[in-house]
Amino acid sequence: MTPVELSRTVLHAVRRAVDDGELSVVVPERAVVGPPGPGGCGDYATNIALQLSRPAGRPPRCVAEILRPRLVDVDGIADVVVTGPGFLNIRLRDAGAAALVRRILAEGVRYGHLAAPAGHPVRLHSPHDVRALVLTDALARILRSQGAVVRTSCDARPEPEWERVLGVGVDAFGRPGADEPADTLVRPVPAPADPLPLGRDAGRWALLRPAAHDRPRITGEHLVQREGNPLFRVRYAHARVRALVRNAADLGFHSEPGSPDTPGGTAALLPVLGDHPRVLAAAAAHRAPDRLARHLVAVADAALPLLPAVLPLGEEKPSAAHRARLALAEAAGTVLAGGLSLLGIDAPDHL
Repeated sequence: MTPVELSRTVLHAVRRAVDDGELSVVVPERAVVGPPGPGGCGDYATNIALQLSRPAGRPPRCVAEILRPRLVDVDGIADVVVTGPGFLNIRLRDAGAAALVRRILAEGVRYGHLAAPAGHPVRLHSPHDVRALVLTDALARILRSQGAVVRTSCDARPEPEWERVLGVGVDAFGRPGADEPADTLVRPVPAPADPLPLGRDAGRWALLRPAAHDRPRITGEHLVQREGNPLFRVRYAHARVRALVRNAADLGFHSEPGSPDTPGGTAALLPVLGDHPRVLAAAAAHRAPDRLARHLVAVADAALPLLPAVLPLGEEKPSAAHRARLALAEAAGTVLAGGLSLLGIDAPDHL
């Protein structure tokens, strides 16, 4: 059960309590699920009882105790413990982490994608502007990952160097006619400078990471290989994972989903990996590639603390925990590679 699925399960428990007459509240649209805080336990925790306490007119622990039995009897949940003022701490069956990692590794870079086309074709139209065209290209990739059939167009043919350096292209040229209007007019704030000197990867990142209504920074900071550069952290985390996989093979062991048995990075990493399908869906629905870019930074920042603990040290022999850590690192690298691909950016094996 992923964090997204667990969030839906918590909301279903609230809905059951309302239907049974034990709670009188409006069921919220979202239940926040994350790693347990200080004093917590299990795989995940939620503050939904504290959120509903005031509208329900009951103490948070009372609300939590109403929801607890409706969560305990759900397949995939091993136990639920109420702690503090009313936090619900949830322990999953199949070790939670192992199930999520197994799913990511099985689906590969298509983790979070929808398989079948859904709905009518989506038409994206861009003015003859380099940022708008890069945004249109990334949006088309993300929408297609969510099962949409996408057709792109631009007021005029893109400049040859935009196509050559930044990899943009559209299906048709000319303004959309009344008989075939665009579903989305892609009109971000234009770039204040030419992004071509940054090259494909840094140029696209500079144009895509800010929200469409924000002015992008077109500077050499996107090329600097240091921690202060978010693009570097994302690509570095992926390259580190690929190096660890190669090093583990040299040591004679491979990944195997299980319990990583280490606090380094695990508590923060699992929720962001599980949240990846929701982020893709939101980026498609809101026409916002910047959401995916920020999510990849969060994945990288959560993964990097785990990586030093993946390989055995000194005379230490590879253990089940090492294999599980390697599998978790591979899952993070898979999400990073898939997300970068949707932004049209390379995920290097060496950096």
